[in-house]
Amino acid sequence: MGPVQIVATSVAAAITVVAVALVVRTVRRMLAVVRLGQPDPSRGGDRAQRLKTMLAETLGHTRMLRWTVVGAAHWFVMIAFIALSSLVLEAYFEVAVPDHGLPLIGGWSLYGLLTEWIGVLGFIGILVLIGIRLRNLPSNPERRSRFTGSTMWQAYYVEYTILAVLLCGFFIRGFKAANDTLEWPVWAAPVSHALGGVLPASAAAVSLVAMVKIIVSMTWVIVIASNITMGVAWHRFLAFFNIYFKRSPGRKGSGLGALRPMTSEGKPLDFEEADPEKDQFGVAQVEQFTWKGMLDFTTCTECGRCQSQCPAWNTGKPLSPKLLILNLRDHAYAKAPYLLAGGGKTLTGDEKATQEQLAKVDVLALAEAERPLIGGVDENGVIDPDVLWSCTTCGACVEQCPVDIEHVDHIVDMRRYQVLIESNFPTEAGVMLRNLENKGNPWGAAQSTREDWTKGLDFPVPNVADGGDFEYLFWVGCAGAFEDRAKKTTRAVATLLNEAGVSFAILGQGETCTGDPARRIGNEFVFQMLAQQNVETLNEAGVKKIVATCPHCFNTLANEYGQLGGHFEVIHHTQLLAQLVSAGKLTPIQPLDGAVTYHDPCYLGRHNRVFAPPREVLGAVTATADGAADGAGLVEMDRFAERSFCCGAGGARMWMEERIGKRINVERVEEALSTGAKTVAVSCPFCLTMLGDGVTGKKAAGAAPDDVEVVDVASVLLRAVQK
Repeated sequence: MGPVQIVATSVAAAITVVAVALVVRTVRRMLAVVRLGQPDPSRGGDRAQRLKTMLAETLGHTRMLRWTVVGAAHWFVMIAFIALSSLVLEAYFEVAVPDHGLPLIGGWSLYGLLTEWIGVLGFIGILVLIGIRLRNLPSNPERRSRFTGSTMWQAYYVEYTILAVLLCGFFIRGFKAANDTLEWPVWAAPVSHALGGVLPASAAAVSLVAMVKIIVSMTWVIVIASNITMGVAWHRFLAFFNIYFKRSPGRKGSGLGALRPMTSEGKPLDFEEADPEKDQFGVAQVEQFTWKGMLDFTTCTECGRCQSQCPAWNTGKPLSPKLLILNLRDHAYAKAPYLLAGGGKTLTGDEKATQEQLAKVDVLALAEAERPLIGGVDENGVIDPDVLWSCTTCGACVEQCPVDIEHVDHIVDMRRYQVLIESNFPTEAGVMLRNLENKGNPWGAAQSTREDWTKGLDFPVPNVADGGDFEYLFWVGCAGAFEDRAKKTTRAVATLLNEAGVSFAILGQGETCTGDPARRIGNEFVFQMLAQQNVETLNEAGVKKIVATCPHCFNTLANEYGQLGGHFEVIHHTQLLAQLVSAGKLTPIQPLDGAVTYHDPCYLGRHNRVFAPPREVLGAVTATADGAADGAGLVEMDRFAERSFCCGAGGARMWMEERIGKRINVERVEEALSTGAKTVAVSCPFCLTMLGDGVTGKKAAGAAPDDVEVVDVASVLLRAVQK
């Protein structure tokens, strides 16, 4: 070993020892912070499915590839990053013995071929990602880029480190080729041999470049070990765990589905037995999130995909799912020294933190511990109330997050404490909650009028109370029973079911609100009260199958009532109608006048993965036997299916004023009108109201044709089947 190799080896060894020591210390601290979170026993079951999902989303890049170019580039970079591990290991041998490589497999031509092309494609991929980041940088503070609020120097540092390590790898191989010591033939390493053709022969150069490669790599390790909240780097390791421990998928194995139930000490909270002194009612302090929540905060890569899809962020509101997670992350790690020293606990017996321990806590950590989790600028809160209440719970953030962060669950957990303990929520929503408690519906309508929608129908609508057999319980829902526009959908569905010979019945006055708006606003007490009443009613009636017109009712009945003992087969009306059309029991014969566009409701689409059935119904209508009219057909908006844009009514926003930024329903209506469609089809009463109001406003302003209308898919089909 020559003097160059001795120096290079010594430098490589020294920096590696420092890097390893620092990263071990940081990982231990990270684990300690994650363990500060509350228990969550639901994360351990179905290991085989969890492993399958994790491998599909990481190695298969199933979420990343929804954005094709970014996803493909990121996949090559990920594979290159994994391969870099072996190549950095190889550098430790090359730094000492320039004409050697990795033992055992280093001389295989297949190894050389794979690593050569992984390096080439990874190099191209990282350039693409750098270019995309540069193109999407905010040109000014007012531009709402997906990278707004991200720590840009960290992202560039990571990207340029990968670029530098890949370049070092090629130069090492190039110098070895120039020295005629490269292990592989030209066909296995064409780029390396080509580079060797222009580089001088130098054994020392191999050792020096290998040393540089190790220095660059270990400096990166030292930097991320010194920045525990550097999610853009740490997600490369944490994503595997965060995806593995994602909460159980929704109905039928996919979709956001049920909201995470309110728990205390890892168990579902029963309000009949709850103790306000002992049990946790929502989240008031960052350590009251579950350990999975703490892992979520740590894993965020700051990519901004959630931010780019958020309807609140896109309409000028203060909520950014990304920034919310980053604020919680920074607060958790800043407060951690205080918590790890025993602060914030009931200090008795062996758990009592000594005054000496707390005295060692940094003054910044003590100051962070004093900050309220929710509070305005004057209160120095971690999360501003306007951020918390801007969320529609549409799930676009969760849908797009490549590392499966559960933004909606965390937002609702914070809402729960604000509503149940602080009684601090938008005042207009209080009317809705009182109506739910006193009248059983958010509109405050008399229960005796629940069956008024049946008046004028030319066939009787059976009631469960009358006895008799039925296949489906038709869950009408509050909007379907009381809201004038939604009543038309209810009547259309009942008429179509009757015409198709489907046996169904209703609960009538025996039905009450499912509790969805109460649960989404954070009032778990009212939700449980309503849900338990409904579960008891449905079970007593022997209900097995339910058809619902409201996606919010559909989601709650199908995914959440099981938490309270209500297990039913629930189908959305568009699913049932699609089946009836396919079976020939409903045959569209009237052509549609003009084109139709379809708006995917969040709680039907993203939350439950029901995308095809409504389109199948509309497709049958636009392709009738008599032929479609000129210009008819289904045209999609720019944002549809998984990336559909919310109407603005979810998360109990239907009963809150929208005072900040542009109205979400107006944004969506403008997108619908841009398609040129005369019919905007929906399959949710909330969407019907929100988009209907938006179109009415546009017409009044002269910005929409008079013949554009917003109607439910069922109404579109009813018109087509009637002569």
